[in-house]
Amino acid sequence: MGSLLSVTDLTVEYPTRFGVFTAIERINLSLEPGEIHGLVGESGAGKSTIGAAIIGLIAAPGYIANGDVKLHGESLRSLSADAYHKLRGAKISMIFQDPQTSLNPLLTIEDQMVETIRQHSDVSYSEARAQALALLEETGIRDAQSRMSEYPHQFSGGMRQRVVIALALCTNPDLIIADEPTTALDVSIQKQILALIRELAQTRKVGFILITHDIGVIAEITDSVTVLRGGKLMETGKTAQVLGTPQHEYTKALMAAVPRLDKRLDRFSNILQDEPDLPTPELLWKVEGASDTFATDWLLRGERQAAHDGPVLSVRDLEVTFNASGTFSWRKSEGFKALKNINLDVMPGQVMGVIGESGSGKSTLAKAIVGLVRPSAGQMQFNGAPLPYGRDRGRNHAARRKIQMVFQDPYSSLNNRRKIEDIIGEPIRFFGLADDRAERRKIVASVLDLVEMPQRAMLKYPHQFSGGQRQRIAVARALVARPEFLICDEPTSALDVSIQAQILNLLKDLQGKFGLSILFISHNLAVVRQMSDQVAVLKNGELVETGAADAFFEAPQHAYSKLLLSETPSLASIAA
Repeated sequence: MGSLLSVTDLTVEYPTRFGVFTAIERINLSLEPGEIHGLVGESGAGKSTIGAAIIGLIAAPGYIANGDVKLHGESLRSLSADAYHKLRGAKISMIFQDPQTSLNPLLTIEDQMVETIRQHSDVSYSEARAQALALLEETGIRDAQSRMSEYPHQFSGGMRQRVVIALALCTNPDLIIADEPTTALDVSIQKQILALIRELAQTRKVGFILITHDIGVIAEITDSVTVLRGGKLMETGKTAQVLGTPQHEYTKALMAAVPRLDKRLDRFSNILQDEPDLPTPELLWKVEGASDTFATDWLLRGERQAAHDGPVLSVRDLEVTFNASGTFSWRKSEGFKALKNINLDVMPGQVMGVIGESGSGKSTLAKAIVGLVRPSAGQMQFNGAPLPYGRDRGRNHAARRKIQMVFQDPYSSLNNRRKIEDIIGEPIRFFGLADDRAERRKIVASVLDLVEMPQRAMLKYPHQFSGGQRQRIAVARALVARPEFLICDEPTSALDVSIQAQILNLLKDLQGKFGLSILFISHNLAVVRQMSDQVAVLKNGELVETGAADAFFEAPQHAYSKLLLSETPSLASIAA
């Protein structure tokens, strides 16, 4: 029996006014029934383009310039648009990254699944409904009979992704292309979805193309893997061989950038650069007197709290309640407690890692500290002084400047209508750290140097930069306030593995140079291992475990902590 899927010398091009852009070039891969083949690489590597080419969804004006795609030995390139439309769903299905946008919010789950089944097979509504119910049960939807009548927004992220998988199975396809199916999910939900994909491959003999930039996921579930960079194939083969003993320098660098659970590194080495070298004029453009040395001197000249024996941040019996009824409400309600009796100390110069699933209260804790949500009970102290709610912190309150935050999404945390010079310079103006415009320009340019960005970046807008560059700019904006306490809320979750390693190196360097105390929030335990001195574990708004990071990762005490560690994808299955 021949291969399920065969891709030979596949090349996809996009004509532009600047010439022809080659998205993928001479890609070769094959897939057997029941096999899971991973496509791994950074953003722009061509992973999704390969998936789109296989399923016939290359966006215009793109086109397949060369090569062939065969399913069960039959070429798909010769198919008409109508024939390809019938093939999609019937033989090839796709699972997209965000299940919320993959489902129609105006239709119930039953309506969407029944419509899909009846479009591809001649069955009655009741027969289609029975098939849909069986698929929901097979994919692990509890109480599927009643939940079929619900809408997508009534399901959690993990349950929505199960629905999307059930929807992809409605027509009993031979091949499913899963494009980043677990990126938006917590580690425990991710584990469940990966186990479901593996089970479907084994029991139904469905072939899977799994697209991801998560090396841990690739190691955990795939049988074979193709490593891509810039639209070209770097290395391909059995997963254990490619990841265990990589031959190509790019694969080696990619593996070196993967955070490890089993040990903490001082810094990541041999990592790839975020961007290719910039043109010489870009690098030569300088503000007179601006340099990373000037930035370091200026930041260290800031007024700092006198050293004391106690914690820089102390949290006692903190609670945050949402949607509680007011005093004059006729309907009393205690509301939803997002945080319950949180007690936490962060010492000067220490990195406290905060981990937990979505809804555990990680971001709520960060917002309470920075003053964006009002605590309903408890108290906080910063450098031994009471830390009030944000609106009660005047412009001159010490914590207003000394506590800064780096947010998760660099695409939404920067104002796209303002130049980088204005974005980074705003805290300098707001806190009166430099009155003269020329001095502010010099500080902005110098801090850009410090975070390894060209000074000329200050003349541009956020949309002109990559995700990693934007996060460097966000870090620079936080730094110019001369903070003592930095809150990093999932600062690398939206980044590729090599760019993540660069940002983690940058944060390590800055923390050591300026003695910053950091609250580092993440659901990625391997990232927390690399950054943290202490660890705090949240579950359903409660602090279930805290302690030294090394001790925690070697011997967690709480059952929930053990569960999180056991469900985190790792490279353990790959031979060293």
